[in-house]
Amino acid sequence: MDLDLAQVRAFAVAAEELHFGRAAARLAISQQALSKRVARLEAALGARLLDRDARGVGLTEAGRRFLEPARRLLVHGDHAVAAVACTRRPLRIDVWGHLYAPMRTVAQAVEGVPGLEVEPVPGRDLPSVAAALLRGESDAGFGRVHPLPDGRDAGLAHRLVRLEPVDALLSTDHPLAGRDVLRPADLRDSVLRYPAAVDRLDFLTRFADQFGIAARTGSTNLGLEHFVERVRTDPACFSLLPADCPLPDHPAATAGRPGVRTVPLADPTPLYAWSLVWREEDSRPHPQLEPLLGAFGEEARHSRWLEYDPARDWLPGPDEDALRR
Repeated sequence: MDLDLAQVRAFAVAAEELHFGRAAARLAISQQALSKRVARLEAALGARLLDRDARGVGLTEAGRRFLEPARRLLVHGDHAVAAVACTRRPLRIDVWGHLYAPMRTVAQAVEGVPGLEVEPVPGRDLPSVAAALLRGESDAGFGRVHPLPDGRDAGLAHRLVRLEPVDALLSTDHPLAGRDVLRPADLRDSVLRYPAAVDRLDFLTRFADQFGIAARTGSTNLGLEHFVERVRTDPACFSLLPADCPLPDHPAATAGRPGVRTVPLADPTPLYAWSLVWREEDSRPHPQLEPLLGAFGEEARHSRWLEYDPARDWLPGPDEDALRR
């Protein structure tokens, strides 16, 4: 039988996200269109691939067996199209860490570089981007890299390209909101609010462990504006944001209604490490990968992105190790 690659791709993305809304957003189609594609694929195969009910989406036994061959089929299909129709397709770079506005750094590095063509694509998180890279679905990734459990990042190489100072994000009703500068240790009696599930944000966990912040709470990731609003209305909590990350517009603090503000951290200053990641052994690397690495290296030198003084700054251990390589 002949398989429709659009239907196979719809299934594969839905299987990765286990959420039809997120999968449809990744494919830039409606949820109705996604459902139709998956249903037609199931009808053609004569087997149900996904279970959908009020609790969410899950793979059936047939879906689990079909997923890996489906992924390989999509990779081969993309390679076939590229070989004939687009010998100079843009380099696909999966970007994650969206609440921290990673596109700022990507744009600054690649804009104006002659002949460099990249196609930034939103990635869900490091594990999903690593999986896409190892399957050959992406050419590079950009975000914060950290060791993954069970060696799921084996076969990937990465290079540190930017160290960005981190500020504390506070409600103006927070007891420390009036300070011009804070030390990380000053925040020990506050609750560290994560913009997603606690187990998905390695940097915040390492920060909390390092500076003795015991109280931690997760959130549902509904975007930066929603997250900032949660911090604004909770004077007991704080979070961290890269210093150059733009905040959504919020009304100024008024009587009876707090605002939000960011306060620089010092003694030491935490640094958020942005990296490029790619397949370590690739028989056919994208020809734009080396120019991309060069563009980030040049901008890092020009903008002094990799300045680090261990007497003044703090990096999690894996990031410090990456800087020394």
